[in-house]
Amino acid sequence: MKQYQAGTRDTGRSSTSSWRRLGGFVKPILPRLLMGFICAMGAGVVALAIPQVLSSLVNTVLYPGGDAAALRSTVLLITLLGIAEALLVFMRRVFVITPAARLETQLRVGFFRHLQQLPVSFHDKWGSGQLLSRSMSDLSLLRRWLAFGAVMLVVATVTVVLGLALMFSSNWVLGAIYLAGAVPITVRAYRFRNVFRTASRLSQDQAGDLATAVEESVHGIRVIKAFGRSRHMLDGFARQAHELRSTEIGKARSLSNFLAFVVSVPQITLALGLLAGIWLTVQGQLTVGGLVAYFATAAVLAGPVEGIGMLLGMTLTTKTALDRHFEVLDAPNTIASPAAPMAPVRQLGALEFHDVTYSYPEAPAGGIPVLRGLNLRLEPGETMALVGATGSGKSTLLQLVPRLYEATSGAVRIDGVDVRDYDLRVLRSVVSVAFEDTTLFSASIRENVMLGAQPEPGRDPEQVLAEALETAQGGFVHSLPEGLDTVIGEEGLSLSGGQRQRLALARAIAARPRILVLDDPLSALDVNTEELVTAALRRVLAGTTTLIVAHRPSTVALADRVALLRDGGIEDVGTHAELLHRSEHYRHIISSPAPSPSLEDLLEETDSKA
Repeated sequence: MKQYQAGTRDTGRSSTSSWRRLGGFVKPILPRLLMGFICAMGAGVVALAIPQVLSSLVNTVLYPGGDAAALRSTVLLITLLGIAEALLVFMRRVFVITPAARLETQLRVGFFRHLQQLPVSFHDKWGSGQLLSRSMSDLSLLRRWLAFGAVMLVVATVTVVLGLALMFSSNWVLGAIYLAGAVPITVRAYRFRNVFRTASRLSQDQAGDLATAVEESVHGIRVIKAFGRSRHMLDGFARQAHELRSTEIGKARSLSNFLAFVVSVPQITLALGLLAGIWLTVQGQLTVGGLVAYFATAAVLAGPVEGIGMLLGMTLTTKTALDRHFEVLDAPNTIASPAAPMAPVRQLGALEFHDVTYSYPEAPAGGIPVLRGLNLRLEPGETMALVGATGSGKSTLLQLVPRLYEATSGAVRIDGVDVRDYDLRVLRSVVSVAFEDTTLFSASIRENVMLGAQPEPGRDPEQVLAEALETAQGGFVHSLPEGLDTVIGEEGLSLSGGQRQRLALARAIAARPRILVLDDPLSALDVNTEELVTAALRRVLAGTTTLIVAHRPSTVALADRVALLRDGGIEDVGTHAELLHRSEHYRHIISSPAPSPSLEDLLEETDSKA
């Protein structure tokens, strides 16, 4: 099972490298973010201005015989300041929310584009849940941080600094008392950062593993139910869920302890400030209005001071999300189009494997390669069956042709040109593949079959679709509720294995390639359906170079020649009759029982014909 081990990967990034890299993405929306920051800063300044107006109110208006007109003016001024603060907060949201959401979409699309480009070997190692959490929850967290956390963290810090400056301007003793509370908070914040960053990374990785477990269980629900392993899967899922819960609780506990410290220290300093302020007022060194302004300013600072803890936690979590995002973006694309693609002089469909060796990337050093010095040539229009024992590398060999995997050494050539010299899009329009393990998408029958079909002048797409379905014996689609427009659901699990396989075969045929690569495409079909498909393929494959992995004699009968794969190389090539005559190993393989369709497939095939 592919599963990323949570918390075991070291990104090797400094604490600022991800932020610097994010700056390149943020640059286009920076003006809007700056306007949002200015509005937020303005709201903070207005909030700090209100205590100064209150100080003036207490010192010059609220005394016996005070001017009523001045009182009304002061109340009106405070009201206007409150309205201005609310308006500025509203404008902050207007400025930052749209560009932050746009950046989230841009990053998500770029992430998906990169996933599409990465080689199959990358996807073999990464759990889909990890990639899903990076493309969805991590980027949503980044959007929230850009739209709120980043702006408010800076604003809160600046507001606290300005508030302290106002306190010092009112009375340096009270300002020093409040400032003294910042020292233990700073020390605690440094320790909190290290602990919380580690916990955030661990929880995000564990959430990705949990998403992978859900996806695998949903996709494999038939197997789980058939073997009665629901309880076992539930226990495993519950164990992972409890581990994530423990991590999240530890993370929340660390944050709550820090917040309690951040809230309590300023309250203690306020108590000390109250005692000092009363004594200073009695001594005539501080006015009553100044004391009121000090506590009103402290009340304004209470929100930013408390918020700094939450915003710091959000910032650290966003940093780990960025690390996880760039971790995938930094994965190298080892299979790409060359800078100067080549094309064959004549497009005939000749396929040649020359001294091909292949080892899996994760194979230990010094291990035996799957393919070793393999040589094989298919003439244009020839159909060749590839036969070998289970695990001999047949499917791997087929995937070298469209460069889903890359040969470790040697060359795979089409019409004399190395596949590595082709533009990838051109190569994968020349080569069409049908896998044994069929994959269909949550789309209509029509869209699935025509997935790789290229527009051809003078060819009606509906005619191409009809011919492909007819060849693959896919007439069952017309009995589905919406016919060709029926949405088959996730991975086509609503269809039987044989039906899925026929649609995958029709998809490969509809692409009308020069080279057709088929990985045991008839394994899930019953004998009668296989006979019909085989007869149709003989007609359709005329003129198309075809390499087909075969286990059944009936599939081998499609081929002009047969290649016997053994010990990583081609042991013999000849017709079916020739190999039966001279190769004991071939006779053993071809006489071994072939995989039979499941009871479920047989029942569903019977129902579809009824």
